[in-house]
Amino acid sequence: MELQITGQNIELSPAVRRYIERKLGRLNRHLPNIIASKVEIVAEKTKSPQQHYLVQVTLDSSGTLLRGEERGEDLFTAIDKVAAIMKRQIEHYKGKLYEKGRGSSLARSEFSEGMETTEPPRKVVKVKRFAVKPMSVAEAIDQMELLGHDFFLFFNANTEEINLLYRRKDGNYGLIEPELG
Repeated sequence: MELQITGQNIELSPAVRRYIERKLGRLNRHLPNIIASKVEIVAEKTKSPQQHYLVQVTLDSSGTLLRGEERGEDLFTAIDKVAAIMKRQIEHYKGKLYEKGRGSSLARSEFSEGMETTEPPRKVVKVKRFAVKPMSVAEAIDQMELLGHDFFLFFNANTEEINLLYRRKDGNYGLIEPELG
């Protein structure tokens, strides 16, 4: 597993890097096909000391991306919290694979006989269609703000592709440009 660790507004000591490697290295036990891990640590100047450090982790598992972020007043506490979140996400992801039939069929047949599912399968309950007109990213931001939504799907006039604009937790915007892969 390739591990990339970056820090913003903070100098990362070798002890912190070793701690991150040890904590995230354990995730390989739960999901062995992790190709790459990206860890971003940001030291922010906030009024709340519980929000001082932001740790974001993105795992690439054969094309499936798992992402978690956590804040904390202590860097090591934030790392512990985000490692726990990633472990939970991995287990949730593995559960979905199992339910889709990608798990061991022998084990699945043994367990399915004695277990009943309490959660109904999820399905699409509403389909919405709307006309998209070509516009710039700035026009899309204005339109999204006028609608009061957190995301906006539009046809980007510059790239001539469908794009998704979304509001980030920090108040800025993100833009998703699809690629066929």
